Amino acid sequence: MGRWSIARRLFVANLLLVLTAAIAASAFAAVDIRTRSYDDAGQRTQSVAATVAASPFVVQAAVSREPSVTLQPYAEAVMRRGHVDFLTIMSPDTTRWTHANPAEIGKKYLGTVAPALRGQDFTETYTGTLGASVRTIVPVKNTSGKVVALVSAGVTVQNVDAGITWRLLAILGLAAALVTGGALVAWLLGRYLRRVTHGWGAEQLAQLFAYYESVLHSVREGVVLVDTRGRVVMYNDQAAELLGFDSAGPSGSPAAASGAGAAVPPTVAELPLEPSLRDLFTSGREARDEVHLAGPRLLVVNQQAAVEQDSGTRSRPRRLGTVATLRDRTEIESLGSELATTRTLSDALRAQTHEHANRLHLMVSLMELGRTPEALELATRDLELGQRLADDLLGSVDEPVLAALVMGKSAEAHERGVLLELHGGSTPAALDIPVQDLVTILGNLLDNAIDAAAAAEAPRLVRLGITADEGSVTFTVQDSGAGLGEGQLERAFEFGYSTKESRHGRGVGLALVRQTVRRLDGTLEVDAGHAPLSVSAPREPGELPGARFVVTLPLHGGPAETPEGES
Repeated sequence: MGRWSIARRLFVANLLLVLTAAIAASAFAAVDIRTRSYDDAGQRTQSVAATVAASPFVVQAAVSREPSVTLQPYAEAVMRRGHVDFLTIMSPDTTRWTHANPAEIGKKYLGTVAPALRGQDFTETYTGTLGASVRTIVPVKNTSGKVVALVSAGVTVQNVDAGITWRLLAILGLAAALVTGGALVAWLLGRYLRRVTHGWGAEQLAQLFAYYESVLHSVREGVVLVDTRGRVVMYNDQAAELLGFDSAGPSGSPAAASGAGAAVPPTVAELPLEPSLRDLFTSGREARDEVHLAGPRLLVVNQQAAVEQDSGTRSRPRRLGTVATLRDRTEIESLGSELATTRTLSDALRAQTHEHANRLHLMVSLMELGRTPEALELATRDLELGQRLADDLLGSVDEPVLAALVMGKSAEAHERGVLLELHGGSTPAALDIPVQDLVTILGNLLDNAIDAAAAAEAPRLVRLGITADEGSVTFTVQDSGAGLGEGQLERAFEFGYSTKESRHGRGVGLALVRQTVRRLDGTLEVDAGHAPLSVSAPREPGELPGARFVVTLPLHGGPAETPEGES
């Protein structure tokens, strides 16, 4: 029985219950019907006998010379109308004057007569000439109260049992109908349960539930289940952490998705989700490796329909809702930005190496041709340009990682025909800002500024301003590009939106910048430039006409974080 499905167990249990109840009810009804039938027979015989004994006709006939001649036809008529099997009128010495079998007239009555002779009615079951019968004997008294005759009316037990049999058959028929109906209901309910449980037993379902709950709590990915009505029926602990839900909210338990003490699971609209995630969960559409922002995190989301397995009873499977899985991509994206910056620096160094080799060849050639002054002038000019950039960086930027980043971006800008200018005072020697966050913010802002300036008319400029005081450091990035057009400023920080040609990975930088600034408790101001949607203060004369980004980050006085492997 341990391998029986829930449907089979319910069917057998319900059938046994209905069958047991029907048998018990039938037995009780049979005993009750038998008792009532014998009581009804006794009441009927007593009524008939008492009526006959009270008749003046019977009293007069009892004192006549030939009572049988007068009373036998009368008794036969009463037996037909009173539905009794016999009516015996006899003398006080029990000699029969009437009988259902005329051959028995004149013979002694078989039965108890003593109570009747004392003037009392008496009912008993007795076996006489007609077999066992329920009979009542009543005294016939004259006007002075003397017993002048006895009247016995009876119904045979065979006829009483015949009435009981018909009643029992009706009860058994009703019991059979109840058993059949119960079995049919149990079969229909079992069929439904077999379909929804796929024929699994209770132990298997309990084991499966335990496995699923363990998986939901142990997987590193977030899992969110949404039904067809838009209600979040379940999400695991990892999903709660990634989406920023309250830890006391729904957990991996299916019943717990409604929250502690809640009667109905929450809807998607009731949960603190980013608009893009809310739209995705509400739409129920299929998603493959879509990237969405969730507070300070960057999540890779996959979503597909949750469909009930076809059990063979329907031509089309039933849709139950959607299942979404969430993966944290924040660290990977930050490392990707850092790698892109490193690659940019490597490409710039490679280009500078190639250009430096060309210039060395030129100077060697000039010297071989005897034009030493020209070769010396060319070398001096290159040295002055390199020294000027180094002096600017060393005078304004004391943070080594920041200096390396700016040098790399300057070289990249030079290769693309853009001049990167550095302005501002000196920075602290050790910014207490994580290196990855610094690279994410400045790297993305400078990349966008260089792209915008490179696409504009000459002169192509990007200006980086760095100022610091005791409590904060401010980075200002502006370019000579076309600025942000109307409608672009509102969408500039949406994840996946880009003003450049759509390629894989576009539309991530500014979203990461805003996310990182928020996480560091900083502020971000944007001036759209040529666009009329300027949200910052008016520009000073001489500032570049393109977009301007101002990032202010607080300094807490702690040591800066360094990448692994550095000291």
